Amino acid sequence: MFHKVLIANRGAIACRIIRTLKNMGITSVAVYSEADRHARHVAEADEAVFIGPAPASESYLDQAKILEAARATGAEAIHPGYGFLSENASFAEACAVAGIAFIGPTPQQMRDFGLKHTARELAEKNSVPLLPGSGLLDDVAHALREAER
Repeated sequence: MFHKVLIANRGAIACRIIRTLKNMGITSVAVYSEADRHARHVAEADEAVFIGPAPASESYLDQAKILEAARATGAEAIHPGYGFLSENASFAEACAVAGIAFIGPTPQQMRDFGLKHTARELAEKNSVPLLPGSGLLDDVAHALREAER
């Protein structure tokens, strides 16, 4: 089990993760941008780290800043919440290289299931029940045939 987890997100999702961590006896670390310095998730977390200006590209999406915040606080894991870095395979890999657990799917799972057609192919290969659908459509005529089917 982890002793300290950094939440690489903000707002309601960060607050939910913080509450869960508190219930589990795990220390929470929030990150925040200039725009979120007075946000609820910052106040509720056990620790909070400033990571930059308001634009998400300069704060919540800046992998180096998130990893540095985790290292600086001694966080053993990063929970990405949803959105932002949650489906970024390269970020999950960067966490592994840094020796920090990524709480979420593996980079390969993100790649395999990130595109619906590859996820569907994997599901079919593994006998997972699926609703009717199609693979990738070649052209308008193919789309019309599939719609009719």
